[in-house]
Amino acid sequence: MTSPASKPRVIVVGLGPAGPEYVTQHTLDAISRCPHRFIRTGRHPSASLVPDATSFDEVYESADTFADVYAEIVERLVAAATEHGEVLYAVPGSPLVLERSVQRLRTDERIDCAILPAMSFLDIAFARLGVDPVDSGVRLIDGHEFATAAAGDHGPLLVAHTHANWVLSDIKLAVEAASGDEPVVILQRLGTPDELITHTTWAELDRTVEADHLTSVYIPNLGLPVGASLIRFHQLARTLREQCPWDREQTHHSLIKYLLEETYEVVDALHALDVDGPSPDADAELVEELGDLLYQIEFHATIAEQEGRFTIADVADGIHDKLVRRHPHVFPVEGRTVQADDAGTVVANWDAIKHAEKGRTSIFEGVATSQPSLSYAYHVQRKAAKVGFDWDDVTEALTKIAEEAEELRAATHKFRRRFEQVERLAAERGIALGTADLATLDALWDEVKLAEA
Repeated sequence: MTSPASKPRVIVVGLGPAGPEYVTQHTLDAISRCPHRFIRTGRHPSASLVPDATSFDEVYESADTFADVYAEIVERLVAAATEHGEVLYAVPGSPLVLERSVQRLRTDERIDCAILPAMSFLDIAFARLGVDPVDSGVRLIDGHEFATAAAGDHGPLLVAHTHANWVLSDIKLAVEAASGDEPVVILQRLGTPDELITHTTWAELDRTVEADHLTSVYIPNLGLPVGASLIRFHQLARTLREQCPWDREQTHHSLIKYLLEETYEVVDALHALDVDGPSPDADAELVEELGDLLYQIEFHATIAEQEGRFTIADVADGIHDKLVRRHPHVFPVEGRTVQADDAGTVVANWDAIKHAEKGRTSIFEGVATSQPSLSYAYHVQRKAAKVGFDWDDVTEALTKIAEEAEELRAATHKFRRRFEQVERLAAERGIALGTADLATLDALWDEVKLAEA
């Protein structure tokens, strides 16, 4: 045990990138000297060099997030160091390269943390790639944080912790503007007999190999940088959905009222804009309201993603491709140029393309039935007007309104007339209307209608 005045101590060693040949003698001496041993994971080619070690693999299985894993590892190590005075903690590669648990240990004031230098996977990776990381300016990125850590960067990037294909998918989705042809190198099990280096493209990043815990990705260059603000926003929506009790309870249907409210608030903000030029207050209000509406869209996409339906990337790709298809005057199709010199032609082209895409048989298909009645009536009439079913003059419409009102009055009188006949039949048959059930009244009503016919 250490003296009462000294802190418990955790000695951190690295097991190198692969087999025992990459482990330093300094590390081997520390392992031999310290009897209380822990290892982050037993799934490493050099794990056997740490005999009688307690593995934290089961923590990965039981914890909800990686942050929870690292927090639990630190707590257990601190407790063991407090009990024994000194413990050894072995990690894959180098303790100083993307080791989150070690980062937490270094800042934990309950212990002293001693770190022994070790070889990381970086040396072998750059040797296989033939890249000088200093001259090339390669950035090392954690695959779990790619969307935010690589924000604004074109590359070159070396991405570690890409241990599963879903991590590769998240990385690919983070660069929504990628063409798909960008070269990518997937590095697996470097320094082992099963080493594999695969050259592929961005589009095939998550479909080329089966990723494992010894997988990393090299990205020489991206045509466009990784998105920053939208990616942060997307991650925030995921976090709220996972950790906020209110957000977790919401469904697509429960959010409808909020979607409508936010839409109307955007309309109000648009009406408040100063038509004569920028207005800081009005512009700030519109920015806020557009953000609220954008969150509703992201919220629905996040719910759908959790249900395995679609992702926000699918939403963005869908509207992108649709807008390209419906603007052939801007984006020529198969070398064919479409002329549209005025807004009317653009709308006509749009409607024709939309009709062909949807295969609709009625002009009213696609009119939202959930909108308010007046708005619904307006859109139905507008659709009919587009095919010529409309009056040339408003006075003709006024005459039609009078006709419809007369038909409404007649229909109201018809109900009264029929119900009076129901009363007469009920009296003739000794049926008390106040106590008769609905089936009896319906039968009398149908009898009256049949007699009229």
